[in-house]
Amino acid sequence: MENFLKELNDGQRSAVLNTEGPTLVVAGAGSGKTKVLTSRLAYIVNEKKAYPNQILCVTFTNKAAKEMRDRVLKNLNGKLSSLSWLGTFHAISVKFLRRHAEAVGLKSNFTILDTDDQKKLIRNISKAENIDVKKISPQFILAFIDRWKNKGLLPEEVKLSKNLILENQILKIYKIYQRKIIDLNSCDFGDLILYCVKLFEKNPDIRKIYSNNFKYILVDEYQDTNFIQNKWLNLIVNENKNICCVGDDDQSIYSWRGAEIKNFLSFDKVYPKCKIFKLEQNYRSTKNILDTASYLISHNKDRLGKKLWTDGDKGDLVKLNCYKNGKEEAHEIGNIIEENVKKNNSLNDIAILVRAIYQTREFEERFLKIGINYRIIGGIKFYERAEVKDAICYLRIVNQKFDDLAYERIINTPRRGIGSATIKQLHEFSSKNKICLEDASRKLLQLNKFKPKTKTLIKQLLGMIDKWRSDLKKLKHYDLLKMILDESGYSGMLKNKKDLENENRIENLKELLRAMNDYDNLQGFLEHVALATSIDQEWGDEKINIMTIHAAKGLEFKTVFLPGWEEGLFPHQKSLEEKGDFALEEERRLAYVGITRAKKNSYISFANQRAWHGEWMDSLPSRFINELPEEGIERNEKPQKEISDDFDFNQDEIFDENEEYRSPGWARLKKKLIK
Repeated sequence: MENFLKELNDGQRSAVLNTEGPTLVVAGAGSGKTKVLTSRLAYIVNEKKAYPNQILCVTFTNKAAKEMRDRVLKNLNGKLSSLSWLGTFHAISVKFLRRHAEAVGLKSNFTILDTDDQKKLIRNISKAENIDVKKISPQFILAFIDRWKNKGLLPEEVKLSKNLILENQILKIYKIYQRKIIDLNSCDFGDLILYCVKLFEKNPDIRKIYSNNFKYILVDEYQDTNFIQNKWLNLIVNENKNICCVGDDDQSIYSWRGAEIKNFLSFDKVYPKCKIFKLEQNYRSTKNILDTASYLISHNKDRLGKKLWTDGDKGDLVKLNCYKNGKEEAHEIGNIIEENVKKNNSLNDIAILVRAIYQTREFEERFLKIGINYRIIGGIKFYERAEVKDAICYLRIVNQKFDDLAYERIINTPRRGIGSATIKQLHEFSSKNKICLEDASRKLLQLNKFKPKTKTLIKQLLGMIDKWRSDLKKLKHYDLLKMILDESGYSGMLKNKKDLENENRIENLKELLRAMNDYDNLQGFLEHVALATSIDQEWGDEKINIMTIHAAKGLEFKTVFLPGWEEGLFPHQKSLEEKGDFALEEERRLAYVGITRAKKNSYISFANQRAWHGEWMDSLPSRFINELPEEGIERNEKPQKEISDDFDFNQDEIFDENEEYRSPGWARLKKKLIK
């Protein structure tokens, strides 16, 4: 342990050794925050300040949780076999709720709904309530429900003015939706944390059990917590207030999904005796990259303040490039990447980080043309592919009969001849008698209410489900899935149609079976599927990484391209219109995150024109470009013909002499950009 502590710098060591009382660690990008968290956890265990099961360590992604677990186990040199309370907010909440499900109206084998399940349920409710889903989409309704849950509000706790017609209509759906998912013995992601908060608030004895047990609480990425997550934490902090939160206010970029930076900025108000440690030494990027990022973020007012530094190389200048249009931008970035490849640089070390996902199209087209492999991070995830979801729904209904959404998906998959009229009949009988769809099917069989052919088909399906539940007691869950796919006719459906798409589906199901081998039982596997995040994926072969800047947080690459730095795109116009200065500061933090992903080379670019809905639109360079420092930047713009020095920034547009293309806003930047 003594050697291990020697690996830390002074700031990191102080943050690790100060174990008692509330602590806030302000960790700049690349400053070793994970190292501090894992070192602190290892130190507490090694010094016998607490047993491993008395430490709660919360992260935001499964990937981060796995990395932390591996590091701690390695640091303790085999002294520790597991860390039972290290995981994401949602994964740990599931643990609480499995133990105390009855206290919130659930059974312990409840199902966790994914977004598709939620949308389907909302669509069914809307239809029953005569609400046109074309006018009010399920996704729009779910956004309201999620916002209420993030604020800690169950349907009966939402108070609205009567003149808010739309919101009241959505609240009505929320009430039905919440009753329905309880009837299904299920909950959505928002419920996992909300129910824990309600559990602790209404049951002080249960809350006391956990607050007494957790002698130390460690929180990663604290700047990304929302209201309900922060409340969840505060409820289980022990009387000694041994909570250590690590994060970076300059990397708070998720307000659109409920994150509240004020949790971070007001930590010392909630815990007046807290100690604050700042980690400012960066181990990732060159000096030029850090100076550029620090200068840019210094324009923000709502921050605790810090300046990143490194004792490493000054490095190459940050490149700032101007292009004629988005197509030329993709073309030239492709050329730079080809030059990198010639120097034996790995494609995996290169990333293109965009503000909006639609920006990827031109890069994809260019890379396909010149034969460079790429991956879109955040595309269709493995567990969201149709054939994988079908297989998982079979497993879900075997796991518990109340999962109506799973039952409805598999009842005619593969096609058995059970039509929409039968499904409607089941829904009506289920609703009227307040029973699940499976029980409704069994009851209607007893009452002989189905047509002869339908009766035979449903009887066969229910017989198979009963058999599979019995088989689960004696078979491994992955062997059971093989049997389900064969006996249900699903494998035969795919094998009978020989084409590339079906071959890919078969390969995906094989991959699913391989994935199931990593889990001890069906319950554990289904939880993994429900809690998997978009970034938790295998990275595979050599490919350029293309993703949004939001998706890149926490990652690092040798070379990073940041295209599309234009007004309206970055900062994003919609964000500015909705949240004004607050949004502007978050957009600037997003730019800071983008720049600090680069270890060696950073390229920022903007175009004079950008394709939008099939037409070329003129662009103004982003105001963030004006906020970059003179030093450390290499400006490689191609200036237009002579432009008047008295150009007014508010002027709509200007043209070069031959009017080949427009170059709006250029003169505003002329003195800074043209050398």
